[in-house]
Amino acid sequence: MKTLQAALLWFLLMPWVKPAPPTPQSSRTETFEELWDYKEPPQNGETTKKKDIMAILHDLQKDESATERPARSEDGEMPTCLLCVCLSGSVYCEETDIDAVPPLPKETSYLYARFNKIKKITAKDFAEIPNLRRLDFTGNLIEDIEDGAFSRLLLLEELTLAENRLLKLPALPAKLTLFNARYNKLKSKGIKANTFKKLHNLSFLYLDHNELESVPPYLPESLRVLHLQFNNIADVTDDTFCKSNDTRYIRSRVDEIRMEGNPILLGKHPNSFICLTRLPTGTYY
Repeated sequence: MKTLQAALLWFLLMPWVKPAPPTPQSSRTETFEELWDYKEPPQNGETTKKKDIMAILHDLQKDESATERPARSEDGEMPTCLLCVCLSGSVYCEETDIDAVPPLPKETSYLYARFNKIKKITAKDFAEIPNLRRLDFTGNLIEDIEDGAFSRLLLLEELTLAENRLLKLPALPAKLTLFNARYNKLKSKGIKANTFKKLHNLSFLYLDHNELESVPPYLPESLRVLHLQFNNIADVTDDTFCKSNDTRYIRSRVDEIRMEGNPILLGKHPNSFICLTRLPTGTYY
């Protein structure tokens, strides 16, 4: 009896049952259109703009793997801030195998180009970068620096040229507080007599491990640390650090002078250090 009742119920309901629609074979866009055939009433008084959303959906259909490649400069080189790291005024180009100073953003204040293959610094390299305050070229192959390469860097405070192949020094910016040219091939004839004379803010001077035959003249009064160890300095005079015509003169700011590793007996020149508050480090006997 129950089987007869179920069959009768199925017979009565069949005309009202519609078959499921076939699986659509249309494109992804057509599927989106079909979804829009059903509209729910807007919530919180907001209305949906179909055209705007459909435009977004169409954009999503584009190939996401197709990304724009960064534009190259006219000479085919990658832009500096893709080759190096640029962070709020600082540019880090360390161990990138560059052989020349890269083009820098105009707002650059600090450049670290250590351990590369740079051979020369030209007057054009920093001509349009007036805000530079620190340059570090440690561990390159620099042999030549053009005259005027740093002449426009009126704010430059620290310049490091250590571990290169320099034979002479260029004119230096007036506001330098630190200059480091240790481990080069500098001789005394490669340093002009007035190179350090007008550097009234210079506090730290590192010229050790070069081939200097004498202490550079006209060292500024502001000097606190002077490293000249492991050169070829064989002599000093009463005017090297002091003033022979002024026995009351005291060079009070000097904290450290290193001269070890030079072919000189400092004990033979006692009057050369009478103005210093601390004797230089080196061989005395």
